Amino acid sequence: MSKAILYSFRRCPYAMRARMAIASSGMQVILREVSLRDKPQSLLDISSKATVPVLLTPEKKVIDESLDIMLWALRQSDPSAWLNNINYALIENNDGPFKQWLDRYKYADRYPEHTQQFYREQGEQTFLILEHALADSAFLSGNIVTMTDIAIFPFIRQFVSVEQGWFEHAPYPNTRQWLDYLLTSELFQKTMHKYSPWKMADEEQTVFPITITVHTTQ
Repeated sequence: MSKAILYSFRRCPYAMRARMAIASSGMQVILREVSLRDKPQSLLDISSKATVPVLLTPEKKVIDESLDIMLWALRQSDPSAWLNNINYALIENNDGPFKQWLDRYKYADRYPEHTQQFYREQGEQTFLILEHALADSAFLSGNIVTMTDIAIFPFIRQFVSVEQGWFEHAPYPNTRQWLDYLLTSELFQKTMHKYSPWKMADEEQTVFPITITVHTTQ
């Protein structure tokens, strides 16, 4: 059976969570790393959005929303039980209000209406929510990693990278421990492997992930 094709960009948080779900599922796809300055025509042909990630299934169905790609992979195989107890409210907050403040915080010079500190403080409202959710469990939906954690994690990673020194001393110990665990996980390290941008002329296909280590949940 032919493999799905995933158009991805290593540092994009949406692409990160899609890759992590695919790797967790135990599936393999053909990875096409995209240069955002020179997007391949094959990507433009199948997705008018032309934003990563985009997945082309073996049945030629196009999936161009990262959450839908996660669900596509996990509904076929979910050995780590990532589909259990998904907190959609947390994910919606992440993808909506928090992402808005993240963009303004990261690129504060483009949004001179307020200071960078103001944008950070608005984003911190989500950190308060996460800190509360992590008060009684190691992860956002309980004591095992689920899709909730992985859908949100790349964006929190991006937020704290703006001012790393601030986060190291911020009053969010639960969130800091949660983030450290995910950053150092084998799964995340595997999905952040560097690939050269894909070209139409490339004869060899890049299989992702190269190796698969699936952790089953008892």
